[in-house]
Amino acid sequence: MNPTVEPQKPDLQGRKVLIVDDDRLNLRILARILKPEGLIIEQVYSGEDAILQYAAFLPDLVLLDVVMPGISGFETCRTLKARYGDDLAPIIFITAKADAEDVVEGLAAGGVDYLPKPFRGREAMARLRVHLQNRMLNEEQKKLVTQLSSANTAKNKLLGMVAHDLRNPLATVRGLAEFLKDDGKEGKLTADQIDLVENIYTVSQSMLEMVNELLDLSVIESGELKIHPKPVSLADVLERSVTLNNINAAKKGSHIELKSVDLPAQLNIDGPKIKQVVDNLITNAIKFSPPNSAVTVEASQTPQDCTVAVLDNGPGIPENEMHKLFKDFSQTSVAPTAGEKSTGLGLAICRKIIEAHGGTIRADNRAGGGCTFMFSIPLPA
Repeated sequence: MNPTVEPQKPDLQGRKVLIVDDDRLNLRILARILKPEGLIIEQVYSGEDAILQYAAFLPDLVLLDVVMPGISGFETCRTLKARYGDDLAPIIFITAKADAEDVVEGLAAGGVDYLPKPFRGREAMARLRVHLQNRMLNEEQKKLVTQLSSANTAKNKLLGMVAHDLRNPLATVRGLAEFLKDDGKEGKLTADQIDLVENIYTVSQSMLEMVNELLDLSVIESGELKIHPKPVSLADVLERSVTLNNINAAKKGSHIELKSVDLPAQLNIDGPKIKQVVDNLITNAIKFSPPNSAVTVEASQTPQDCTVAVLDNGPGIPENEMHKLFKDFSQTSVAPTAGEKSTGLGLAICRKIIEAHGGTIRADNRAGGGCTFMFSIPLPA
């Protein structure tokens, strides 16, 4: 017959408990219950003393009498809650009164539990152990969050440094390739050499775009994304983006069409950042649509906001992968139609830029095929 295995109890050694009660007999009883667990105990006799001693003792748990001379336990709890907020140690009320109204008032004041008088040792210790263990878990979670935040900051710094250091040589390679392309137009290069230069230019341009996205992401995640809103014509932003992107679309035999209703003459936005979003959505539409496709950019407004939508003729997004969109380094199973590269960062950057404007961005599959990516920016009330 196997012996019964007792569940392992949390180690409470050295944890601090502040006991507040004007009855010294109750204090002695509670001390006898708690001391065998290795707890450090501090005792005070009033709510006023509890408020003062809390700051000096910084307990892990408070046992607080309800009825005392001076301020009550409920008022003491409310005062401590106002001062320490979510960092306040769990407060358990100790009282002979534990009817429904008392329980509701105590919980509303910020308490977490009741310990009825007269005390029963095992029950008292079981209740305390639960709340102390929760306190310990919360502390570990806060430490973990701090460590993760520190690691994320270091990652963003490294990412930014690497991307910055890579961008200049890549831009140089692209520039030299472009210079050689001009020589090819003048007949100074053979057909094979021209083909090689074209490949160098295409690859370096693709890599430069990826590095720029990494640099953008590191800036955004480090909290250094700065939005500089000023009155800008959204219609002009869209027209410039469509005109420039039509040059790249033509290489794939595709075309971008702009359809818009009357938009506000001026919108308080960061024009270059919004153009970056529009450029990214259009580039994606071209990238994931088959050659010789039409991409449509539509703009509309309501009394509440302006909306820009980019409609493509690609395969759409699988419904079970929609959640991957707009997340860092997240990519769906849908592949570009001409082997284009992607970091999975563009949409994440778009989301952060639009949210910095107080707007929203989303994607929907179209009933007839393809996908619509759209963002909305609120208008002034």
